[in-house]
This record gives sequence, structure tokens and C-alpha cells, in this order.
Amino acid sequence: MSDPSAPIQSPPETPVDPDGSYLPYSPWWAVAFGAVAGLTMRLIFSGAPGEAYSAMLSSFIIGSPAVVGIVTVYLAERIARRNWGYYFGAPALATILYVVGTLVILIEGWICAIVIIPMFAVVGGIAGLIMGLVCRITDWPRGRFVSCVAVLPLVGGAFEHRIPTEPRVRTQEREIFIAAPPAVVWDVLMDARDIQPREVDRAWMYRIGVPTPHEGVSEYLDGEHLRHITMGKGIRFDQVAIDWKENQRVTWRYRFTPESFPAGALDDHVRVGGEYFDVRESTCELIAAPGGTRLRMRMSYRVSTHFNWYAGPVADFLVGDFTKVILDFYARRAVPDQAGAS
Repeated sequence: MSDPSAPIQSPPETPVDPDGSYLPYSPWWAVAFGAVAGLTMRLIFSGAPGEAYSAMLSSFIIGSPAVVGIVTVYLAERIARRNWGYYFGAPALATILYVVGTLVILIEGWICAIVIIPMFAVVGGIAGLIMGLVCRITDWPRGRFVSCVAVLPLVGGAFEHRIPTEPRVRTQEREIFIAAPPAVVWDVLMDARDIQPREVDRAWMYRIGVPTPHEGVSEYLDGEHLRHITMGKGIRFDQVAIDWKENQRVTWRYRFTPESFPAGALDDHVRVGGEYFDVRESTCELIAAPGGTRLRMRMSYRVSTHFNWYAGPVADFLVGDFTKVILDFYARRAVPDQAGAS
């Protein structure tokens, strides 16, 4: 029986636990649950391109890593106070694990995963910082707050697809000097066969999973100058000349068919000619110069998302990098000993 005269003791304060040693379970569990929350969001956002709950809606692109960050910090803070480094670092790690999980269960492709990981990690980390601040201001936040935040992307996913996207049309232009006459360079442009991966795989779009080209062969058929393009994984399409001046200039417009991209050849989110990305035209201009030819290449492309502020610069980098690498390829094909300097 307790002594009634003994002083009343106040309950112990929740300890500060910056290194995770106080947690009654592994400190990785909060990160793991955050990753599972993100994976659950991805399973929900499995709608077709242009429809409700598509994975290309801002509600998902911003909302899912934000949910990961909030859940990760909330679960950790329920046991012990975390430091500011944890608020950012743990959610960033959880979002990376979440994206890896989508690859493991085959609901996402490498191209989209690699492109989106940097932004997801930053958004998740910022959401974690905000949640950590809320935890400190309100002492211990209620689960109702987390539930309300988690519902917001779901509400947005049901309606955002009705908001029209504003296409962003951009152009990338590069130039290279080739120590060969225009006629030789023209022949290389019109007939590039047996392309080896090592000739073009420096381009970042190929490094992240886009199949490399096999050949580009020209043909005059039914009144059209065509160039037939074949790539890995069975990708094939035609380029149709809309401006043709032999040995001087050609502008290609792209022609795709339902068979151009076999299932699994490209992520649906980045398929050329699809809802979100398209290459409109490419122009090659040959300018005679002392000792050779200046080959100028210009590519026009479209990006149509609700987050063009991120998708646009990514496309700019990938298309610009590809243009530079393909010019180097043409230079080496025209003059095998030339080290391209585009």
C-alpha cells in the first residue's frame, strides 16, 4: 500500500532521442511505414493517362512524397523527439525506398523512376521538415491532422484531370563541324545502319532506359521522302520529310502507329507522341564551310503536364544532351577519325 504522505510525482517527460536508441523498435520502421504509405498512394494512382488518378497528376507528384514525409516523421515523433536532420533525411530516404518498391512490384519503369527520384526526395524532405515543425509547435500532433493531409491528394486526384494542361513547346539546337563535304554528311544522315550502343549510349536518355537506335534508313515511297527508324525492344516509326533540299536541309515530322511502341518498350508516361510528351519536328541543316561542313540540328518537342516547371527542364536537358550526342555520332560516321566537338 502506497504512503499517502509521499510527494506526488509528475509523469516523466517524453525523451529527446536524436539517434533512435530510445525507440522500442528499430528506427528504420518509421522510414519503412513512410515508404509503404507512398507505395499505397501509387497503387491508388493507377489511372490511365489523362484520366482520374493518373500518376502524372500534380496531386500525385507532389502529394505522394508529401504524405511519405508526414507519415515518417509523425510515427517517429510519437515515440521520441527527433532532430532537424532526421525530419529531412528520413523522409527523403523513405521516398527513395518507395520508388524502389514501385520498381520491385513492376508498376513503374526505370525511366520515370530515375527522373522523379530527385524531386520526390526533396518534396518528401520538405514535408518532413514541416511535420517536424508542427510536432514542435503543437507538442504532439493528433493523427487526425495526418489523416486530413493524406486525404488531400486523393481529393485532387479525382478532379485534377479535368483541368486542361498548357503544352510547353520547346526547341533545342546544336551545331558541329565535320571535316567532310556536305554530300558525305548527307549520305550519313540518310543511311545510318548497324548502329552500335557504344556509339550513342553516352546520351542520358539511353542511360536511363530508352532503347538505343538500330538504324535510320531513307526511302522515297508514294511521293514521300521517308526515314525508317528502328530501335531496341521492337520500337519502329517513320520520319516524313516536310522540307527537303538535298545536301542542304531536311525537316522531318514524326509518324507513329499503334505498333510503333510495343508493350513495355517505354513507360506510358514518357511515350513519344503520347499524352505528356511528343517530338514535333527535327531539322538538319548542312552549311558548307572551309574544310568541311557545319551540321546544325534543331529539335522541337512538346511537354504537357500540370508540373511543367519540373518536367520541362528535365525534357530540355535530355533532348539537348541527345542532340549533342547524335551530332557526334554523325561526325564519327562521316569521318571515322574525327573526335566530335559540338
